[in-house]
Amino acid sequence: MTGIVVWTHLAATIFLTGLIWVIQVVHYPLLGHGAGDGFVDLHRRHTLRISVVVVPPMLVELATAIWLVARPPSAVPTALPWIGLSLLGVVWLSTFALQVPEHNKLKTGFDQGAHQRLVRSNWIRTTAWSLRAAVALAISMTASM
Repeated sequence: MTGIVVWTHLAATIFLTGLIWVIQVVHYPLLGHGAGDGFVDLHRRHTLRISVVVVPPMLVELATAIWLVARPPSAVPTALPWIGLSLLGVVWLSTFALQVPEHNKLKTGFDQGAHQRLVRSNWIRTTAWSLRAAVALAISMTASM
C-alpha cells in the first residue's frame, strides 16, 4: 500500500506543480487583459472551471502527504515527509489567506491592485509547490531503493 501512496503523492504533486506554473505564468497575467464588461463572467468561469481541475488532486495530495508523515516508508528519512507537509501547509495557508481574498475582490469586477497582489502573492504557492515536487521526487526515489 505504501508504494501506491508514494506514487500517487508524487503524481498529484507533479501535476499541481505544472498547473501552478501555467496559472502563474500564463493564466493569471492574462486575467489582467480581460478587464472590461465581461470580466465578472470571465472570472466566475475561471473560478468554477479551475476548481474542478485543482480541488481533487489537492485533496489527494493532502491525504497522501498526511499518510506519508504518519507511515513513512522505512528507507525514507523522517524529515522528508514533514518538510513536504510543511510546504503543503504554506500552499494551503497562502491559498486561503492571500489568493482567495484577492479572487473575492475580483468577483465584482476588475481591480488592478487586487490583480497585481494575486499575481505577486501566487509566487508563494508556485515556489512551495516546486519545492514540494523535489521533496516528493526524493521520497519516491528513496522509497524505491
